[in-house]
Amino acid sequence: MRLLLLIGAALAGVLIFLLATASANTTLFARHYPLILGLNAALAASLAVLAVWQLAALWRKLRGRVFGSRLTLRLMVMLALMALAPGALVYTVSVQFLSKSIESWFDVKVDAALEGGISLGQSAIDQMLGEMQVKARGIALELGERPQAQQVVVLDRLREQAGVQEAVIVSPAGRLLASASGEVSRLVPELPTAQILRQARSGRGYSGVDAPAGKPLALRVVVPLSSPAFADEQRFLQLRQPVPDQFARSAEAVEVAYRDYRELALSRQGLKRIYIVTLTLALSMALLVAIALAVLLADRLSQPLANLAQATQAVARGDFSRRTPVISRDELGVLTESFNSMTQQLDEARRVLEANRDALETARARLENILSNLSTGVLVFDGMLRLTIANHGAHAILGAGLEASAGRTLAQWPAALSSFAAPVAQQFAAGGERVWQLELELRGAGKTLLARGAALPKAPEGGYVLVFDDITRLLQAQRATAWAEVARRLAHEIKNPLTPIQLSAERLEMKLADKLSGDEAEVLQRGIHTIVNQVAALKSMVDAFRDYARLPAPALAQLDLNALVSEVLSLYETSPVPIARSLAPGLPQVRADAQQMRQVLHNLLQNAQDALENRKGAAIEVSTAATGDRVRFTVSDNGGGFPQAMMARIFEPYVTTKPRGTGLGLAIVKKIVDEHHGEVAIENRPAQGAAVSVLLKAA
Repeated sequence: MRLLLLIGAALAGVLIFLLATASANTTLFARHYPLILGLNAALAASLAVLAVWQLAALWRKLRGRVFGSRLTLRLMVMLALMALAPGALVYTVSVQFLSKSIESWFDVKVDAALEGGISLGQSAIDQMLGEMQVKARGIALELGERPQAQQVVVLDRLREQAGVQEAVIVSPAGRLLASASGEVSRLVPELPTAQILRQARSGRGYSGVDAPAGKPLALRVVVPLSSPAFADEQRFLQLRQPVPDQFARSAEAVEVAYRDYRELALSRQGLKRIYIVTLTLALSMALLVAIALAVLLADRLSQPLANLAQATQAVARGDFSRRTPVISRDELGVLTESFNSMTQQLDEARRVLEANRDALETARARLENILSNLSTGVLVFDGMLRLTIANHGAHAILGAGLEASAGRTLAQWPAALSSFAAPVAQQFAAGGERVWQLELELRGAGKTLLARGAALPKAPEGGYVLVFDDITRLLQAQRATAWAEVARRLAHEIKNPLTPIQLSAERLEMKLADKLSGDEAEVLQRGIHTIVNQVAALKSMVDAFRDYARLPAPALAQLDLNALVSEVLSLYETSPVPIARSLAPGLPQVRADAQQMRQVLHNLLQNAQDALENRKGAAIEVSTAATGDRVRFTVSDNGGGFPQAMMARIFEPYVTTKPRGTGLGLAIVKKIVDEHHGEVAIENRPAQGAAVSVLLKAA
């Protein structure tokens, strides 16, 4: 709005300047009348557009229920009426005054007097031009009877006789041929122009008044010269005679006055229009200024209230950062300062709340991060034993069935996890507030879990938490350690008596064989043979226990697994069971003990052969493959496979499907692979048989 006021003031100054110029200089006014009229029309249109834009903006605010728009409308109407009433009165009086004043400037007598003066001067000029034409024709006739050489000589005499100031003879191209002048100081005569020569050549001659800028008026007559010789080119005679100074000044004054009067008379209606347009524009400017002042004053009064209203709406939306500017020191300014103080306190309180919430979220995220990286399973249940939280460790231990159990009670868990869910639900139901611990067997997965449960504080939500670990490997390691200790003791306690027993039996056979009868000697021989065989069996078992208990630490080195498999399989070329091989080309080497890996391969091949004993179509396959950063070799057969009930304890000593044997083969394989930081897995093949896979890290 301030910009509009500045523009309006500038336009008003331009209009006043144009009005003063038009009133003082009618020539300038007449010359630039269309421009002035266009400018006035453009300014009036601009003011109208500005007024319409202001009213449209105010109407949009009223329709949008903008705070303070009604007050702005009221002030604008009041101030507009205050400007319109006196402006309309001044406008009406001014229009009437200007119309009558301009009409009084013009009178019929003045018009007639000026026209008579112009006519009188024109008649005198025409009479003088007529006399000069007569003289020019007389001089031309006399010159035409003389040769061209004599024309130059008699020209000055003829000029003096005619009483003219200047006479010249020119060619058709306007070139000076001869001249005679009564003015000594004038060296170069005033030659006719090409247009004057064309008019003189037409036969009528030329006569006119020269009015050069800054020089006195002069009469000019140009007539053609007749030539006695037919072949001579036609020439022209020009006579110039200055008009008397007094006559020239009087005629020029009358002409200027008449011209100014006619210009003023012609612009009479234009003056009326421009004065009316100027007054109209001035009235429009007054109304515009009134509207602008109304808007400014209304904004001045309503802006603090509108700011408070907007800030209040922002606070209602939760934005406490809004501050309302204080633009006055009155009661409204005090109210604004109080509101800013309130919003600042609310903003600080919200910052504290958000900081606490961020700290809580950070702690929660940290706890979730810790839980997600724990290998221990953590489950959280609500008061109805519905699963609400489960970490990554719980999913890894319980498997895919846990994902389908989210949001369900323990009683609704799938059957695959019933061996876990049922005892946990029973313990929570019977445990109450106490902390309980339970060892669970997870059927189908062959895992042993150690679970600890407790009730959460009842405030704010309550519920239960369950923490459990997969202790299968721990139990296996404990059993392996126990069996190693048992094997060491058995090997120590049993091996010592075996040799004396065998020697004593053989000595009895040597001493008594010849002294007994045939039947008795046969009984003695069978008994001694049985004792020797059983002692040998006991020695073999003791050696196996000794190997299991005293397995040396592996001597790790670069090992080509394909070469090792090929070397071992070459020893089984005469095996009753055919052994196929599928070795991956370009297999990376591993770091392993070649002797112990050879023992692992022998044990697995021996177990496969034992499983295929007396079976038709028996076959064994040894394969190698690279799996990521690991190397796998697998020994598979098409035998009967392993009983599912034995899968959880298949690597323990004395767990075997053979009628004879100690079950130490797979236990030794497991121990060797563990010493190499590898993994061993046993699975029953989908069709028939079993497969044992060993994974070792690539070197």
